[in-house]
Amino acid sequence: MFNVCPACGRYSEEKLIDPDGPFAICPYCGHRHHFVRLPLFVLTGASGAGKTAVCLALAAKMSECVFMESDILWRTEFATPDDGYRAHHNLWLRVTKNINQAGRPVVLCGSAIPEQFEGCPERRYFSTIHYLAMVCDDNVLVERLLSRPGWRKSSEPRFIQEMLRFNQWLKDNADKTEPPMTLLGNTHLTEEQSAAQVRHWILARVSDAD
Repeated sequence: MFNVCPACGRYSEEKLIDPDGPFAICPYCGHRHHFVRLPLFVLTGASGAGKTAVCLALAAKMSECVFMESDILWRTEFATPDDGYRAHHNLWLRVTKNINQAGRPVVLCGSAIPEQFEGCPERRYFSTIHYLAMVCDDNVLVERLLSRPGWRKSSEPRFIQEMLRFNQWLKDNADKTEPPMTLLGNTHLTEEQSAAQVRHWILARVSDAD
């Protein structure tokens, strides 16, 4: 609803943003639409790193945020690795900016890296995006993937290798991305301990929403 100007009725996802309002400014007629601008929290990591378990543990306990799983909007037409799955990430930014209008920031769980969000048109509607990457030792990641039910196809050798590469990439590059990601190694943590650390990380930054 925020991409259609209430004054002239024209559509634009690339409105100018005035953070002093904040206002979204129609590029066609100049109408200034007030909106709630909040941070976004992205919880990333390889499949098997523990993202979903943490989000499930926190969703019912943290009324400060709304927890969402990025896979629920996935469709085959979003499989565009050459542009970093841009349409999928931009759609999620559009969804979460609408959720933000209720005054609660979103914690978005899914495998991603900062550059896949930071270059999207909808990014301008957020005050900042905080990234936390969950990682673990290779043997633990493989064990978790192999223990999943067969329908998830997590035990296929090619998939396991892709997840191992991404897990290592996060370890090697978390401090080099723009913005940098916070790393959380959970090899020796229980699900409860991991959830507690993620909760602390969120609460330390959720004041940006004030």
